[in-house]
Amino acid sequence: MAISAFHEALRLLRRVGTGIISTKSDPITKQGAILLLKSYVFYTLAAFAEIAGCYSFWAWLRLGKPSYVVLPGMLSLIVFAYALTKIESEFAGRAYAAYGSIYIASSLVWLWMVESKMPDRWDVAGVAICLVGGGIILFGPR
Repeated sequence: MAISAFHEALRLLRRVGTGIISTKSDPITKQGAILLLKSYVFYTLAAFAEIAGCYSFWAWLRLGKPSYVVLPGMLSLIVFAYALTKIESEFAGRAYAAYGSIYIASSLVWLWMVESKMPDRWDVAGVAICLVGGGIILFGPR
């Protein structure tokens, strides 16, 4: 039973994985690959818009920046909310759950690029697990 579940999980990971990997028995169509790419583009846009918007409040309240720094942050949060509506998912909750993995990955990119702190191996391992989980949530067969 456990071996069967393991093989099913591997098959699903091959199918979902990066969205481009396919096997002869379960190919990803060109249309499916485009849909997957579109979803990841909107997830990434949403993540960076959310992080930038929230960071504007962090800068104001924690770093002592002037209060007007939240104005572009609020616009960024509007972009975040709009981008999430562009995800191809029948249910908002499922789209938001899968978005969490992209948010985590984007947060580590922000940590590295904006805050100049390199993610460590535990950050990388954690985000890899999250990305696989997000892919399974959004693109698993139903």
